[in-house]
Amino acid sequence: MADVVMGKDKCGEQRLVSLPLSRIRVIMKSSPEVSSINQEALVLTAKATELFVQYLATYSYRHGSGKEKKALTYSDLSNTAEESETFQFLADILPKKILASKYLKMLKEKREEEEEENNNDESEDDEVES
Repeated sequence: MADVVMGKDKCGEQRLVSLPLSRIRVIMKSSPEVSSINQEALVLTAKATELFVQYLATYSYRHGSGKEKKALTYSDLSNTAEESETFQFLADILPKKILASKYLKMLKEKREEEEEENNNDESEDDEVES
């Protein structure tokens, strides 16, 4: 049988899940489609979330620079989201970090490209009218 990992609550007693069930209930209730939440469904959702986060962290650690540094970093998680097909759906939630100066430079280049396109479109319209 599989080992069950138990967390501990404030009193030191063991629990089946480590995530706070009240927070998970609030998140689940935020959906307009949900009217009531069964306690079993709540616990199973919490456990599934824990297992998913554990798998994501382990995968990111093994495939990132975490092994060398003996630490898991945000860049490891964002690289996993970008490069792994399994975690591709997290790419918007875990974007790669860029410096503000680099972002501003990218915006400036994009604006210049758009201006060039607009100028080209205007010159083509002038030629058509002639």
